[in-house]
Amino acid sequence: MQFKLHSVIAVLGCAAFAGSMAAQDTGYVKAVGKPGDAGVFINGQYAGPATRFTIAEKYPAPVGEVEVTIKDPRYDDFTTKVTVQKHKTAHIKYTMKMLEPAKPPFGRLRFGGGEPESFLSVSGGDTGAVYINDRFYGYIDELNNVGGGLLLNPGTYNLHVSSPRFGEINQKVTIEADKVTVIPLQTK
Repeated sequence: MQFKLHSVIAVLGCAAFAGSMAAQDTGYVKAVGKPGDAGVFINGQYAGPATRFTIAEKYPAPVGEVEVTIKDPRYDDFTTKVTVQKHKTAHIKYTMKMLEPAKPPFGRLRFGGGEPESFLSVSGGDTGAVYINDRFYGYIDELNNVGGGLLLNPGTYNLHVSSPRFGEINQKVTIEADKVTVIPLQTK
């Protein structure tokens, strides 16, 4: 039994070392442009919003050539490749081409919490991605206070949320004209 325990400890030690080496082989990506709250995707994985409170965010990225895509539902996606160097930040400047705006009527989709409503966010800075019909539409924190939300044309949509705080949400949601549809958030 003691041999197995030492083997497990050795394996775990090697895994921890490999993980720390992998962490050392990273750099960062920082994207600046308009719209500032667009989502940053590194090699197809959502990293977070380009800016928060007008300050550009930087996200870890593997060393080497990476593909960065900036997404916002009101604009065409912006995609570029950058070379990330170990412990350095690759800077991206982007300009997105605006799509034709959706036409009314609209309903509003937003997220709510279990506490009384207020104009303050209940998500505590959660930048978990929100997808409507598999298209990135924003993040939890910007879509969950009383005055906020997402304007959508009436209809039924597939909603997918991937949030570190609230977990995975997958459901159909029906939006009605001139009404607010609130999706409750519950911490996992």
